[in-house]
Amino acid sequence: MSPKTKSSRKIARYSLMIMGAGYIATTPFLGSLPLDLLHGGFEAGLVGGLADWFAVTALFRHPLGIPIPHTALLPKNRKRMTNALVSMLKNDWLSKESIQDKVKNIPFTEKLIPVIVKETQSATFRKVLIKLIKQMICYIDIEKVTPFVAKKIKGSLSNIDMSKILHAVSSQLLNEEFDKKALDHVLKKAEDWLKQKQTGHRLGTVSMDVLSKVELEGMLQFAVKSIQSLLNEEKLGNIIQNLLLSVVNNLKNENEPNREALILYIRKEIQGINNNRELLQGVEKWKQQLLTKWEPEATITGTLEQIQQEALNFVEGEHFMDAYLNPIMQRILANIKENSTSIDQWIQKQITILIENNHTQIGNLVQENLDKLDNETLIDMMENGVGKDLQWIRVNGAVCGFIIGIILTGIQALLTLI
Repeated sequence: MSPKTKSSRKIARYSLMIMGAGYIATTPFLGSLPLDLLHGGFEAGLVGGLADWFAVTALFRHPLGIPIPHTALLPKNRKRMTNALVSMLKNDWLSKESIQDKVKNIPFTEKLIPVIVKETQSATFRKVLIKLIKQMICYIDIEKVTPFVAKKIKGSLSNIDMSKILHAVSSQLLNEEFDKKALDHVLKKAEDWLKQKQTGHRLGTVSMDVLSKVELEGMLQFAVKSIQSLLNEEKLGNIIQNLLLSVVNNLKNENEPNREALILYIRKEIQGINNNRELLQGVEKWKQQLLTKWEPEATITGTLEQIQQEALNFVEGEHFMDAYLNPIMQRILANIKENSTSIDQWIQKQITILIENNHTQIGNLVQENLDKLDNETLIDMMENGVGKDLQWIRVNGAVCGFIIGIILTGIQALLTLI
């Protein structure tokens, strides 16, 4: 029982005791008007106080423990009272409509944004957020992620259109004038080879061997035999060597028509790379074979572990919060402000749906909590809630009775005199 209720109950008790004591004290001295008036007042005050004590007590329990009819009203009507309380709570005080109307007028984003901004500036929030980010990074299981990444990489490489790659390669080669560079490279290698001393001997040996195997008729056969008799391997090799060097030097000349023809041929071949079906099939087959034999898991695991560690080091950096997280949060908050109306409407809608689906739970929760209480506990709670006012009813009853008693006694005395 609360101190205020106890105090008011004492006052009510003292008022009743005062009326009773006054009634007893004035009884032997009846006969004088002042004492008669006081006696009448104390008598009426005692009756009024007792009547109000009976009425107040009868609400909660049987007065003096006597089962008088129509007393202990609240325990006897507990079910009806709790049902009425739950119904009033659900349908009047906390009705769906009243809650929903109240929710519609709440600017959620306007109230939340200042709180969020204030919290983001605190050192505690920064530490907790960075710790949370680090935990999220550490929770990533590299061994489980590796097969997924490897599968995605292989799938992406497998779906690459090699014709586009070859087209890009050919375009790049042409942009860099690879046709001329390739020809110049071949000519340079040919020139270096032809300038070697052993090259002439090899060319002579091969040429003489070819001539000896050539079978011709008539004058041609005679001419070949004459050449073989006039030239040895060394001389023939030098002639062919010098001839080929002359050809190479001519092809190195920018204005040589044969050079232009070769470059044009090389350029056409480069341009036709992406249309060469056999080449495309060969490259595609090579790509699939390479992907089948490729086992990138170990490399991917090592790379992911390195990335994970670098991410942790990056998050632990002193500038991470100010340089990266704060701008992100500022953009998020700015976006929330710009869309505050739609966000508030969404929140209000979700709360409205929640209330619509769970409003009955309010009454059920109150009913369950009330059902858990025994009669004594429930009565004690109610007395604590309204007991102070009820006890003052007793005080008022005694005081009013006292005043009314004095008035009635005075009237009675006046009538006796008349």
